[in-house]
Amino acid sequence: MRIHIHHETVYRYAEPASYAIQALRLKPLDNATQTVLGWRLQVPSQASLTETRDVYGNVLQMLYVERPHQEIAIRLTAEVETLDRSGVVNAHEPFSPRFYLRRTELTDADEAIIALAEKARAGSDRTPLDLAHRLMETVRDALDYHIGNTDAQTTAAEALAKGSGVCQDHAHVFISAARMLGIPARYISGYLWIDVNMEHEASHAWAEAYIDGLGWVGFDVANRICPTAAYVRVATGLDYLEAAPVRGLRRGGGQETLEVRLKVGESAAQQ
Repeated sequence: MRIHIHHETVYRYAEPASYAIQALRLKPLDNATQTVLGWRLQVPSQASLTETRDVYGNVLQMLYVERPHQEIAIRLTAEVETLDRSGVVNAHEPFSPRFYLRRTELTDADEAIIALAEKARAGSDRTPLDLAHRLMETVRDALDYHIGNTDAQTTAAEALAKGSGVCQDHAHVFISAARMLGIPARYISGYLWIDVNMEHEASHAWAEAYIDGLGWVGFDVANRICPTAAYVRVATGLDYLEAAPVRGLRRGGGQETLEVRLKVGESAAQQ
């Protein structure tokens, strides 16, 4: 299918900021499940922009504003053709899968996550693929979807203790538990088209687990499925901080407000 994306992020400040820097991981890459047909990024005229690749192979664009400003607006449009491969991803891999057994502050396991992992193991047939599917269901049963209870700094352990969170939290808990089970796992940021064209408040996130014989396989815990043709994969990392669509720093500006508008829909070319 063809998916059209319009993603707008606007930062506004109560008073002029003298300097700002933003790290953007917004540009999807071609792989076995998707082909990027078009992509356009608009940034403020006073900003400078560089592009490179980070250590994971993600496209990393650095945006700099080095003069007084009270707003930064970042707007992108993209069209991506996607295929359903039952969540299996074949992409360039700079690291061995074992690299993704590493813990991070956001994915460090506590006793509750260890217990969750063992519960999934006990309910599985002990093969890696079945164990990963069982873990997806176990995490989702333990963590309701609810906006507003967590934020970008919430750890996997904190989200599980709260009993609710958003897709970022579902991914973090799955990743944490999978690593405790010896399954390499990583965080994915991207976009999800649902069956109607509508606006969203944020992009989507899910996890990938490395399964011997298959390679990397996606698990969208929030929706209890492996990614389909409705998903556009953008960036990967050990956790949210390494795959976040937009992260930055500024000097001055006072109180900040953030507005995100996102619309993901079927391309008019196929409707």
